[in-house]
Amino acid sequence: MAGGGTGDGEEPEFQIAPMIDVLLVLLIFFMSTITKQVARVDKSITLPVAHNAAKRDNARDESIINVRWDQAAHHATFVFEDVGYERLDPIVPVLAKLQAASKKHRLVIRGDRMVPAEQISLAMAAAASAGIADITFAASPR
Repeated sequence: MAGGGTGDGEEPEFQIAPMIDVLLVLLIFFMSTITKQVARVDKSITLPVAHNAAKRDNARDESIINVRWDQAAHHATFVFEDVGYERLDPIVPVLAKLQAASKKHRLVIRGDRMVPAEQISLAMAAAASAGIADITFAASPR
């Protein structure tokens, strides 16, 4: 009878080394993607509280705009890709390029709880100028 194996009736050996190699590659991949996501979140921002906030699905391509508020100067700073901007004009072409590449691109606006609504409105207008219709606001559940 034709069959796999060594031919002498023994069970084939299980090779664990290739499986460990694949596992290590997957571990490195997931660690790098999670690190990139965490790096885009500005820890200096205190998010507003929304008790009914729902978790977002992480399966989509997204960009994050952090809106910092300087209470003393009454001034907002927009942080996108680790670069601070006073105005959102330079960000719009980058967002438009990301939207064109993905077609289902989402923009997450992380505004400090003290940021006036007009500054968040400016971020929304920048997203609209770039053609992004899917906008999510970050909030803390507690």
